[in-house]
Amino acid sequence: MMPILQIGDVLVSPNIITEKFCCDLDACRGACCIEGDAGAPVSLDEVGEIENVLDVVWNELTASAQAVIDRQGVAYVDKEADLVTSIVGGKDCVFTCYENNCCLCALEKTHRTGQTKFVKPISCALYPIRMKEFGNGLVGLNYHKWDICRPAVDKGRALNLPIYKFLRAPLIRRFGEEWYAELEEVAESLTNNAP
Repeated sequence: MMPILQIGDVLVSPNIITEKFCCDLDACRGACCIEGDAGAPVSLDEVGEIENVLDVVWNELTASAQAVIDRQGVAYVDKEADLVTSIVGGKDCVFTCYENNCCLCALEKTHRTGQTKFVKPISCALYPIRMKEFGNGLVGLNYHKWDICRPAVDKGRALNLPIYKFLRAPLIRRFGEEWYAELEEVAESLTNNAP
């Protein structure tokens, strides 16, 4: 087993380099937005960003989601004491919307149509990577395996697409171009020296 890698102030699990992944919406139908027992982790800054675009995304949301937001806001503190997006019925993120029987993110949808600058919480953009902040600027990145993502693993293997390459844009969004370039160098070195 390879040791944890450190790139700058980021501890990187090596399986982010070695495992393959590519979302397959045709197969999973966006299940990650509607399964689980809590919303997506968000920062206070992201809550502010979401509140700023709420009027734009409002009509994309279900009546149930609108009622939850009216009652408790866009986020709440879950049982693990994490700040997460509000959920409907104990599981669906309030920002889910549906097109052709597929669950999409209303925040991302309005961003892609040019209506907002905010894309979606970084925790969503980085999935299947889970990020943990340890304090003093130190961050850990782990691969979160979930059965509902089996089609994404299969597609990633078929494309030979490592997780870190699949998530290039959100990793750059969170850690910057320079950091990502260093991650690529480390990944190349690991791959070239693999038995």
